[in-house]
Amino acid sequence: MGQKVNPIGFRMAVTKDWRSRWFANKADFGDLLHEDLMIRDFVKKQLMQAAVSRVQIERFANRVRITVHSARPGLVFGRKRSEYDSLKDRLYKLTNGKDIYIDVIEVKRPELNAQLVAENIAVQLKRRIGFRRAMKKAVQTAMDMGALGIKVRCGGRLGGAELARSEEYKDGKTPLHTMRANIDYGFTEAITTAGKIGIKTWICNRDITEEDADGTDAKKGKVSKGSEGKPRRKVAKKQQA
Repeated sequence: MGQKVNPIGFRMAVTKDWRSRWFANKADFGDLLHEDLMIRDFVKKQLMQAAVSRVQIERFANRVRITVHSARPGLVFGRKRSEYDSLKDRLYKLTNGKDIYIDVIEVKRPELNAQLVAENIAVQLKRRIGFRRAMKKAVQTAMDMGALGIKVRCGGRLGGAELARSEEYKDGKTPLHTMRANIDYGFTEAITTAGKIGIKTWICNRDITEEDADGTDAKKGKVSKGSEGKPRRKVAKKQQA
């Protein structure tokens, strides 16, 4: 029997960061944890059209800072910030009068975000688009955008079949046991007429930090060689003279 491990939790504190950052006593920890879950569910429901991939929560005394990662930040703010203000007021009531601060960060490449890719496939399945077509299109788009690898798995009554099954499509490399690999994981459920269909997505993105480090090292190497080479030529000319 296979043991499944969440790729985000597996890489926690190594390459991934916590989505809730706060400290609480043992007596208050449970209440704050459930409040975080309520905030995330509420934000996802209110901003369904805004393509929200992640909601980060930070707490300072009686203040709550919520960071929303969205591929469509314009829909989060709304016309003349109407949606932003209404969301802030509702969260104020939901958290029993705590000071709410909302930050919005744009997801520049939603095609490489595993959660957004899974939700996009779920939307297509609700519209009765073929699951194979939706999965293959997501795989092809991610690889064209520069992903090192992608794996998509759908499970349930696919195509309205009587028996539930799972199908998987993948391309490139997705090393799930390599902790330093930049694996992004997303999961969602599509509620169709035949029942629920679960969609899991793994995307192996390029490690930007390593590329930047290699680039700076290469530049330093070129500069050092050039700087060492020039003085030697000058000294040699003086000796000949």
